[in-house]
Amino acid sequence: MSAQPALSFIIPLYYSAETIRPLVKEIEALTVEGGHELVLVNDGSRDTTVAVCRELVKEARIPITLINHARNFGEHNAVLTGYRHARGAYLVNLDDDGQNPPAEAIRLWQHAREQGLDAVYGHYAVKEHSAFRNFGSWLTNRVTDCVLDKPRGFYLSSFRCVSAFVAGEVAEHQGPYPYIDGLILQVTQNIGSLEVNHKERLAGESGYNLRRLLRLWISTFVNFSVMPLRMATLLGLMMAAAGLAGLGFVFYLRITNRGPSFGWGSLMGALLVFSGTQLVMLGLIGEYVGRMFLTVNRRPQSVVRDVWRS
Repeated sequence: MSAQPALSFIIPLYYSAETIRPLVKEIEALTVEGGHELVLVNDGSRDTTVAVCRELVKEARIPITLINHARNFGEHNAVLTGYRHARGAYLVNLDDDGQNPPAEAIRLWQHAREQGLDAVYGHYAVKEHSAFRNFGSWLTNRVTDCVLDKPRGFYLSSFRCVSAFVAGEVAEHQGPYPYIDGLILQVTQNIGSLEVNHKERLAGESGYNLRRLLRLWISTFVNFSVMPLRMATLLGLMMAAAGLAGLGFVFYLRITNRGPSFGWGSLMGALLVFSGTQLVMLGLIGEYVGRMFLTVNRRPQSVVRDVWRS
């Protein structure tokens, strides 16, 4: 086995046949003191992504590892697979669309080494995303302000550099619904941020649709915080207090023979309010129980079909 490289580039792939070749060639051309390697994780693409990547492995000018998932498991699952196969002293993960310039990844790595940080996140002065994707990123970071143990307002992006120590600890997670940033913040608070450039996509569209963003938000809430359960308890207490106050007021109107008449409509309205609240709370608790069930039953986080190395 060769010496440990200084830096590993990890790229999750999903229908990346059009964009991955120029990105790999750009990474190969970089000069990294101590050497660098590339780990490609195909996350169930059914186009020619694997074929293109196998050609890149044959042409490799740096060590390249190609991992092929048996099906699509999601970006965060693919990143964890990359962490498990990477050998670098630091690991940086990039999107497969070329929006994160590899030269900026070098800056993240240098900043982490110079400052002695376990993790460095890239943040953008200008983001070349659609308005919908930018809104999703903004909302995700507002949610994480509430549920994760991080500095308030600290921007968490998918463009991050972590030490091998942090990556190894995070890769121990076996649950089927990982959220990388939550796992990192459970390991360390020695984190930093660096402003980086953001480019337009080389081709195609973002794989983060509304369904995937909702899944990410739910993972953020449910996997790393009991705050939703506490909110449910608080809401239940508030509703109970409001109900008691309402009953007291109705009793007062009755004994003083004042107020409007009460009938079926008001009764059904109250029942709908309380029933709706109960259903929301049951759904939330069911989400926790369902994830516990899938974890206990060892639903796979990812399944590797093939591995190719240059």
